[in-house]
Amino acid sequence: MILTSLIQIVCVLVGVAFLTLLERKVLGYIHLRKGPNKLGILGLLQPFSDAIKLFSKEQLSPIYSNLVVFYISPVANLFFSLMLWLSMPFFSVNLSFNLSFLFILSVSSLSVYTIMLSGWASNSNYALLGGLRAIAQMISYEVSLILILLSFLFFIYSFKMSDFFIYQNNSWFLFNAFPLSIMLLVSLLAETNRSPFDFAEGESELVSGFNVEYSSGGFAMIFLAEYSSILFMSMFSSLVFLGGLSDSYFFFVELTLVSFFWIWVRGSLPRYRYDKLMYLVWKCYLPLSLGMMIFYVSFSGANLFLYM
Repeated sequence: MILTSLIQIVCVLVGVAFLTLLERKVLGYIHLRKGPNKLGILGLLQPFSDAIKLFSKEQLSPIYSNLVVFYISPVANLFFSLMLWLSMPFFSVNLSFNLSFLFILSVSSLSVYTIMLSGWASNSNYALLGGLRAIAQMISYEVSLILILLSFLFFIYSFKMSDFFIYQNNSWFLFNAFPLSIMLLVSLLAETNRSPFDFAEGESELVSGFNVEYSSGGFAMIFLAEYSSILFMSMFSSLVFLGGLSDSYFFFVELTLVSFFWIWVRGSLPRYRYDKLMYLVWKCYLPLSLGMMIFYVSFSGANLFLYM
């Protein structure tokens, strides 16, 4: 089990490397340019050269920073984002446990603390402001995200991720709960601090947000954690409302398409305004997700009554 988990984590890190290449290629074609095309065939070696460059650079640290927390935060951030992958359901020997859904919610909420600590420990005004923005954004969207996910849980009456395969054999939840699926996608975009909700890393306003003081390995770890979360959320989305089908290649095609959607949104939409971001979650998504949850509870309750 430990060996399969280690192989899985190595595969995730390689997947993250090629996701960065895919992003740069797609953004390049959106801008009508080639993207990385020098290293290897079609630039396939570019992610690895970037990793070597980042980890071989000098590690700088601000004089007034809290050094222990400053260095631990990126490592903890990467650790939590890789821990999420342990809940991915396998039919082989792995940690496909019964409360994997609760495990995902618990671990994903822990990443808020690492961002907060890396922003605070830098002892820089820009980093602190970026950290505060990220915390406000992630905590706000977690409220509506959990309510949205509760509606999907009422479909399957289980916390086990692999049960999503069983209940979507005939019809995907995308068709049964289309508004909720779109809301889930947007909430996950906000949860991973991606464009158009990338206020924590607003280059035009905060230089680089909470990671402004990081260089070399620290920056690389924050970068890896962010893209690992994107890849995981793509897998999570394809499990929850696109049927999953983990025993076929179609599942991985779905995962790639959802990952492509993340990049496509970044290349197409401008950054949202911060007050509108908060307005969207507290005044639109929260009441709507509550109403939809009550509807699906009554719907599933009626079905249970009929079966009894």
